[in-house]
Amino acid sequence: MFDLTDRVAIITGGNGGVGLGMAGGLAHAGASIVIVGRNAAKNAAAVAKIQDMCLDVPVMSLVADITDKEACFGMVKQVEDSFGRVDILINNAGISVRKLPQDHTLEDWNRVQNTNLTGAFLCAQAVYPVMKHCGGGKIINIGSLMALFGNHFSAANGASKGGLVQLTKTLACAWAPDNIQVNAILPGWIDTDLTRAASQEVPGLRDKVLTRIPAARAGTIDDLAGVAVFLASDVADYITGTAIPVDGGYSAFG
Repeated sequence: MFDLTDRVAIITGGNGGVGLGMAGGLAHAGASIVIVGRNAAKNAAAVAKIQDMCLDVPVMSLVADITDKEACFGMVKQVEDSFGRVDILINNAGISVRKLPQDHTLEDWNRVQNTNLTGAFLCAQAVYPVMKHCGGGKIINIGSLMALFGNHFSAANGASKGGLVQLTKTLACAWAPDNIQVNAILPGWIDTDLTRAASQEVPGLRDKVLTRIPAARAGTIDDLAGVAVFLASDVADYITGTAIPVDGGYSAFG
């Protein structure tokens, strides 16, 4: 039911954190993997790690700036030339600026929106004609619980992730006739370099978050693998336009 053999998956920001966890999950399910990131050395390390786990699954990496339209379309063309198709896109690349709203510069704001929201839109635009030609596909946008909740230090990030959820719904409606399902995953507190950095920048943040999680633990990157495989597989063909929290119950806690 969850077999992804002969599927080709692009994961932006797939060279670390939750992106790498999802890439590993898709590889275990049989998909060919394309890691897209700005750091060539980090990309190569991610490819080697996935190959160590799944030696018989094709894995490649590409360096691309997803905020640049030509780069996005060029990246997808390279994947199509190499594999002949694109079946799955995970828009995971993202950045965050943790400042009070009054301290954000316009450069801060634009950099976050361009990466988290515009980058996802451009990548989706780029894969659309290829997926349509192949008879359908799956686009999975990686949002955040900041799409649901506000806090004092995430104005730019929260706005971008809220916009990403609305983009998910719009693309789902527009591309349903082409058999392209578009959904979002909203990770909670996942133990990654990004959340460790947040804990350093916002004293007490980690402990405050953990006290609200019914599962009583932080998530791991492997906790994202299952939902990614599910949404990328045929069993999710009638699921589109949704945003699924993966948060240990954080968003359900009263």
